[in-house]
Amino acid sequence: MRALDTHALTLFCAVARCLNFRQAAEQLHMTQPPLSRAIKTLEENLGARLFERNTQGVALTQAGRTLLPQALHILDLLETAQTSLQRDAAPARLRLGLTSSVAAGLFRPLLAALEAQLGNVRLELTAAPSPRLVASVRKGQLDAALLALPSATFELAVQPLARQPMMLALPAGHRLAKKRKLSLSDIAQESVYWFERARQPAFFDHCQQVFRRHGFAPAFLREAPDHHVLLGDVAAGKGMALLADSFRALRLAGVAYRPLLEGEELAAGIGLAWREEHGHAALPLLRRLAQEHLQK
Repeated sequence: MRALDTHALTLFCAVARCLNFRQAAEQLHMTQPPLSRAIKTLEENLGARLFERNTQGVALTQAGRTLLPQALHILDLLETAQTSLQRDAAPARLRLGLTSSVAAGLFRPLLAALEAQLGNVRLELTAAPSPRLVASVRKGQLDAALLALPSATFELAVQPLARQPMMLALPAGHRLAKKRKLSLSDIAQESVYWFERARQPAFFDHCQQVFRRHGFAPAFLREAPDHHVLLGDVAAGKGMALLADSFRALRLAGVAYRPLLEGEELAAGIGLAWREEHGHAALPLLRRLAQEHLQK
């Protein structure tokens, strides 16, 4: 029986990365005693100590330092092989993420053109906030994603496409609805719905800079993630909402839309993101159609 197998290597790498048995056990979703026993058994089977344990903490021995890069390489090869087999066994598909920061209708012409030209490739769509889409593309769970920018995209390739100016949704009976265009100063004393930073940190920070520049600090209300619910609250007179211009397509009785003087400053960009080293065969088609239908 071999002393080394994938299970033993996984446990060893977890402890080697954390240099803390408790933290490694938490990452592995197990308790510390069986992890400690498994590492001790591995050391006995190898005939070499992998970790030094003392009151100062845990450290790799020379044997541990020798084993670690090889163990990581073996686990990486196995994961790559499994991913390749799963991809080859799966039906042909293009998994595309769509940001929920703009109205879904903005992407409709692109998606129709894409489906018409994909042939036997099935288009699978996922709508979510941009940070979740970035994480899914990085993990290989999505082939590409249309994101709101700015976003933290890490090592992903990004093709900027369009800009969505911010506009105001307000109750149709409000006195400000009589004006053709509004500014942030016009609504400084109003209750304004706004999204939580966790949903889109980079874009949130961008908007905060614009707000500070204009001295805009109204009574912010927590925005509902579902935009139909949000617009229902606006129609009921509970507050106003700053939204991307594409949401004009959502017609609702009692809601009026007005351009914002600072709309371009607050604009959200739209970009296509993908992993360059694992580009989908349909990516050139997607990039070309995205540029044709979204770039302005």
